Amino acid sequence: ITTNQSSAEDFQIVPFFSKSKETPYIFFTILTIYLFGLLINIVIITVICKDHRLHTPMYLFLCNLSIIDVCFSTVIVPKALHMLITSNNKVSFTQCFTQFFFYVLFGTTEDTLLFTMAYDRYLAICRPLHYHQVLSRRTCLGIIVGIWSSACMNSLLITTQASKLTFCSSNKIHHLFCDFKALFKISCGGLKKFFNLVYFEILVFVFFPFLFSFISYIKIITIIVNIKSQVGRRKVFSTCSSHLTVLLLYYTTASSVLLAPNSKYSDILEQSCSVLYTIVTPMLNPLIYTLRNKEVKEALKRLVRAK
Repeated sequence: ITTNQSSAEDFQIVPFFSKSKETPYIFFTILTIYLFGLLINIVIITVICKDHRLHTPMYLFLCNLSIIDVCFSTVIVPKALHMLITSNNKVSFTQCFTQFFFYVLFGTTEDTLLFTMAYDRYLAICRPLHYHQVLSRRTCLGIIVGIWSSACMNSLLITTQASKLTFCSSNKIHHLFCDFKALFKISCGGLKKFFNLVYFEILVFVFFPFLFSFISYIKIITIIVNIKSQVGRRKVFSTCSSHLTVLLLYYTTASSVLLAPNSKYSDILEQSCSVLYTIVTPMLNPLIYTLRNKEVKEALKRLVRAK
């Protein structure tokens, strides 16, 4: 890198555990979580694709969530494991922004998809007679294509703008990967346009989906409260509790990274929360859905018997 001026030719990723003496334990812990998450998400995708009984809007969205979780963690984990085992923390400018592009792509897709799944639960509980009319097969496929297309365009726009930033005096990224805030901290030029674009992206693809998901669940809870039968309330709530858990888990950890105040321990806090929503959450999502979903468990049993 040219000191005090111009753009970086390469970056040095410096995660919080880079100087730890427990590197082998950290390596095997992350590897185990990643492989387990990969396995269970692939199982979910296979079960949903193979079983025609699960070819409904709810499971189409769940299948896409598993695909995103596999891709999201794969963008981060292999490189982090490579850095742990080789102690080679250098990444080129191209590698950094390629990772940044896919990180933004899958993050944006997950934000939008989680809202779509909340809307799906809202229709199923609050508008059951219109459910199949509104979420027809053609409409669902159109929604999925729209989500991925808009996320791709958004990621391309932000990555292009991020690559125009000027990095001065330091090329050390104190994070697990090339992230928004980590790049902010070492940049010294081109920030205004990038800030404006990031704020707009957060508003459109993070805040609005969360707000609409929140409104959907307020209406769902209102319907549940008005059900007189306790068994009926439990049955209706069980159809959306898994998604609500996944939604809260994702937004709690992701917002902790964005909203963490600058302090002595802010880097460790941000990176710890990043580990949760990029590595741990993709493993937990399919577990939350499968452990509470009888249809998925029955479909898995049928698939095992068939094999």
